[in-house]
Amino acid sequence: MFHPITIPFGCVMLFNVVKLKEGVTVQDIEMELGEMCNVVKNTYGDEHGGFIGGQVYKFTGFISDEGSVAPKERTTDDHIAIQTYWKSFEQHETSHADSIFNEKFSALADKCEETYEVGYEMLWQGVPE
Repeated sequence: MFHPITIPFGCVMLFNVVKLKEGVTVQDIEMELGEMCNVVKNTYGDEHGGFIGGQVYKFTGFISDEGSVAPKERTTDDHIAIQTYWKSFEQHETSHADSIFNEKFSALADKCEETYEVGYEMLWQGVPE
């Protein structure tokens, strides 16, 4: 469950922002989030499904002074970020249209004010030499 992942060059990355309803905490959604992530890795994590790996992050409120060009007064709403890697956008969309995924995602979405997911093509990756 907490193992390092290897991201192959040429994959696509989906970045999902999950904003919880007022009064809902991360602890309140841990079960729904865990079940949804388990369904993705166990159901779509093969050649046919295309899922490579993923990560879930909780926004801490930290905004970099050095890496940001927006005004300091600008803040970001509290949210969770779900980052997943897939062999193709088509495989991602097929998995997320599946009733197995939708059942788990709906349980999470019921506790959310807003969710949106945007896709990225990898242009570069590297490690220190």
